[in-house]
Amino acid sequence: MRSIRGIARLAAGCLCITAGSAAADGFPTRPLRVIVGYQPGGAADLVARVAAEGLGAKLGQQVVVENRPGAGGLIANEMVAASSPDGYTLLLVNSSFAYLPTMYSKLKFDTVKDFAPVALLATTQNVLVVNANLPVKNVKELVALAKSRPGGLSYASGGPGGSTHLSTELFKSMTGTDILHIPYKGNAPSIADLSSGQVDMTIGPIPALLPFINGGANSKLRALATSGAQRTPMLPDLPTIAEAGVPGYDAGSWYGFMVAAKTPKDIRDKLEQALLAVGKSDKFVEQLKSAGAEPSVMPADEFRRFVASETGKWGTIIRETGIRGD
Repeated sequence: MRSIRGIARLAAGCLCITAGSAAADGFPTRPLRVIVGYQPGGAADLVARVAAEGLGAKLGQQVVVENRPGAGGLIANEMVAASSPDGYTLLLVNSSFAYLPTMYSKLKFDTVKDFAPVALLATTQNVLVVNANLPVKNVKELVALAKSRPGGLSYASGGPGGSTHLSTELFKSMTGTDILHIPYKGNAPSIADLSSGQVDMTIGPIPALLPFINGGANSKLRALATSGAQRTPMLPDLPTIAEAGVPGYDAGSWYGFMVAAKTPKDIRDKLEQALLAVGKSDKFVEQLKSAGAEPSVMPADEFRRFVASETGKWGTIIRETGIRGD
């Protein structure tokens, strides 16, 4: 009897493996979708659309980008965490994903248990920009003006808990300034109000801001510095914020893809290999660069470790600055 039961269990296990492989072999049989937790026109949206085009070509199916903005990406994250784990729904995650466990005490999902990393594809630095009518030409003058008018200047963010929010809060903390936070539902509307002078400054993604700072004397925004540890080839003449007077400042954004945690490994592997191929293609690299982003390809396991490291790094900063999302 024991022998018969053992054989039955072995057969069942083999059947499951075969079924999983068969599912991956036939995947995908219909269009996929990428959920983006931000408005169209922002950096996350730009990376998602460029990657979706390449992914669709690799898989032979259309890949549709769906924007579900709100709550710093929480709505999109909740949606994908609760989605069918079949590989047809992907989440575009950015650096704000690493902020969530510390910023929010009552999340409806677990960033580790409910998601499976697939691949990291791109990074961007942020750029510190001000409305062109603000009487500052560099970072030191901005800090001096902010200190002379506590609470009198305002900054726009793409939403609570996003990269623009955390990057600027880090700037405030390191410079001892008091600048009012004005959150928006995405980078596009925040840039519109910044250009019109409704708000004074932002530290936002280069891809989203690049078109607004390359107009020379006619630009409505003035770029002061970039946010990384080193200068970016996207704006090589701009100093970093650290160079410009805030030693040690370093904040950027990254963009990758995840799926629901229970998605079969064979399907995750197929998505991973397709995305890695997209990330290394000349067309994708050129499209990223033209949009102000930089290729940075990581496979799933490395991406998982990277997210864990980022979560620890930003968790420390969030606790020190007292930022809360709820």
